[in-house]
Amino acid sequence: MSSRYKRIAEEVKREISAIVAKEVKDPRLGMISITDVDVSRDLSIAKVYFSMLGSEEEREITLEGLNRARGFIRSELAKRLQLRHTPEIKFLFDGSLEQGAKMDALLKSLKQDSTKEE
Repeated sequence: MSSRYKRIAEEVKREISAIVAKEVKDPRLGMISITDVDVSRDLSIAKVYFSMLGSEEEREITLEGLNRARGFIRSELAKRLQLRHTPEIKFLFDGSLEQGAKMDALLKSLKQDSTKEE
């Protein structure tokens, strides 16, 4: 990906994070963080990855809230970014944070097991 696309993706990530944190007033959106943004080559689509801790059900509720606010977020993004066309936003769950927590717990348990054997 070229530096221009990376720069635009970072800008979109920063702005969406601010919009979700400060301006979207939906009780379904708890503590979420925008982890990454991928923009298509023609800048028509922005895949916005979010992470959160919670159950599968809470994740679905949060995704529903984000999708409901998608139009508002896109219009706010259009006001803040100087792009000819504001990309369509697709929200996707990023499980890497959860995966990392599982790996960390697994490593800790292995470490505890090895110290018990000694």
